[in-house]
Amino acid sequence: MPLTASPPRSPKADAPETNRHATATLAAAVLGFFVITLDATIVNVALPSIRDALGGGITGLQWVVDAYTLMFAALLLSAGALSDRIGARRAFAGGLSLFIIASVACGLAPTLPVLIAARVVQGIGAAVTMPTSMALVRQAFPDPGRRARAVGAWAMGGAVAAAAGPVLGGVLSLVSWRMIFWINLPVGILTLLLLSRTRPSPTRPAPFDWIGQITVILAMGGLTFGAIEAGDAGFSAPQVLAALALAVVALVAFVAAQAKVAHPMVPLTLFTSPTVVVATGIGFAFMVGFYGLPFLLSLYFQQQHGLSALGAGIAFLPMMLLSALLTPFSARIAERTGPRAPVTAGLVLIAAGSIALGLVPASVPVWASALLLIPVGMAGPLVMPPTTALLLDHVPAEQTGTASGVFNTSRQIGGALAVAVFGALISGTSGFQHGLRISLALASAIALLAALATRSLGATRGGEL
Repeated sequence: MPLTASPPRSPKADAPETNRHATATLAAAVLGFFVITLDATIVNVALPSIRDALGGGITGLQWVVDAYTLMFAALLLSAGALSDRIGARRAFAGGLSLFIIASVACGLAPTLPVLIAARVVQGIGAAVTMPTSMALVRQAFPDPGRRARAVGAWAMGGAVAAAAGPVLGGVLSLVSWRMIFWINLPVGILTLLLLSRTRPSPTRPAPFDWIGQITVILAMGGLTFGAIEAGDAGFSAPQVLAALALAVVALVAFVAAQAKVAHPMVPLTLFTSPTVVVATGIGFAFMVGFYGLPFLLSLYFQQQHGLSALGAGIAFLPMMLLSALLTPFSARIAERTGPRAPVTAGLVLIAAGSIALGLVPASVPVWASALLLIPVGMAGPLVMPPTTALLLDHVPAEQTGTASGVFNTSRQIGGALAVAVFGALISGTSGFQHGLRISLALASAIALLAALATRSLGATRGGEL
């Protein structure tokens, strides 16, 4: 019998398989984003329980939060470059596996230093997972329209985690604060199972930029250490000044290295795009409010109003639930109005909520403060999905991981500095309430500056510049 060649498969025949891979990819990316966001928001309400069990003052609690956020920020740039070099799928699997192992170690930590060390490793895993999850979405959805909707679903994972984190943290803390870390295990395993059903990602082999990585870690570490230690020792203390000087020198060295090395971690040409620059600033400003305020108010509700961890979590519920409910509509809003209108509105809402919280007297009931947090919650779906989709639309496909790393680094620096600076202000000699008001004023000012910068995004419909 003569051999005959099989007829080529038509694009329509391949479409169902392609859609299945895209669906599995999106589900894995959403769950990965969910679990690393959950770990950031679930910890805040458990901080007093951790202090009761392991000791440590405000500085120790800041390091529980910022050990994770610092490594997250410091390694995001390398993680984005790693994603482009070895493939987003492989990098995502490695980062999430490390995150799961570190989460188990956090739950078993016998002392505060061990917990902080495990949080450092968690941050490393999260740093690899975040930009690779965005790169997976970019690769699975090449069409801009479908990609915008996929980014909305991806953002939904973070919004649901942000909504569930405070309440779930309060509930689990009733059993044990250790449970807030162990919950990552089943979610992480499910995510890896979904990832096994996705297609391999393209790679772009290139030497790794070790000079860039070392200098960026020194810059991030010096900046965060200096801000946290300033709360105890003051901004004029020698160790604080030395840390901040190290941050400046390391940052200058990083920029110089990126301009000279053959394969930079962050090609400086990336910043010739105004969209990338503005999106980076928006990410920073957004996280100062959306991440810094829950840190402040968690301590405020528990220390100043005597609420339990569960009570503090419930106080955040209106803010977080509204954020989660609005997220599915963010892509439609941006399609109708263009990205600038919702992003600007969201940043203004953060500023308004911060100002309102700073003006109310300390005697105001908890429910009133919870209602004033709602504008901050509304900002999440208005700001992040349109900004993320806009960024992905304006970078080459082969630089998606790097651009995602830059964008998310700016976000994590905003969150880390918010916790460090706000923690220093509320623990200062002027008292908690004075530090709270100054912190809220700073969050408002930064959000308003970012809102002004959105004018360069353009006002056309459909997200086109």
